[in-house]
Amino acid sequence: MRDIFEEIFVHAPLDPAEAVRRSTRQQLRRRFYRNAQVDEGDGGFAIRLDGRAVRTPGRRVLAAPTRPLAEALAAEWNAQGELINPVHMPLTRLANAIIDGVAEAPAAVTAEIEKYLASDLVVYRAEGPPGLVRRQAQAWDPLLDWARTALGARFVLAEGVNFVAQPADALAAARAAIPTDPWRLGAVNAITTLTGSALIALAVLAGRLSAAQAWAAAHVDEDWNMDFWGRDEPALERRALHFAEMAAAAMVIELRPAG
Repeated sequence: MRDIFEEIFVHAPLDPAEAVRRSTRQQLRRRFYRNAQVDEGDGGFAIRLDGRAVRTPGRRVLAAPTRPLAEALAAEWNAQGELINPVHMPLTRLANAIIDGVAEAPAAVTAEIEKYLASDLVVYRAEGPPGLVRRQAQAWDPLLDWARTALGARFVLAEGVNFVAQPADALAAARAAIPTDPWRLGAVNAITTLTGSALIALAVLAGRLSAAQAWAAAHVDEDWNMDFWGRDEPALERRALHFAEMAAAAMVIELRPAG
């Protein structure tokens, strides 16, 4: 059983688009269980397949800290068809990463988010054309206003690609909003890397943005280019896969309340 779980997930790439490419080259494992259920124990709410524990690639029990989150994980396993496709299991993939990685090295994950704060997407603005400048301002100025009022973090804007150092007190104030709980921390890190913005991720954490709103804010430039040059179907397919990862991270935040 352990070897089966390793075969399914241990080599699964973090990038879902790459996972799709690999799945076309590799034979997927056939579904070997009838039902996924939740079992409450000392370690939280564990996922069991026909009564047997599910293991992460690091050979830890796949268990969530809350029942609603565990039930969402079980639903993902129950939704699999004849074949088990990890591409269609973004919540399980994120849970594996949190249990095996984030929980073991939270300081390193926090430091990665802090790096994004120092050069966040929403502070770097285009010099033109005017339409793109307006779109960026409409999507990102409210986020900077929120960071200033809710976090006490006043970031400064930059034009073009030249690096602009952010005020130390702004970085410290935003850093204080990064969660310490491994599940929420892992979700914020996932949103940060998917969007290129720690401020967008913190806004999702605080309930300021929904997953869809955050996704739209992260793709202002890409949407502008598509409006100008036309739709890029492969890019849209990749975006759909990445948004599934984003939605899974937002679900973790929703189902793992603070406190």
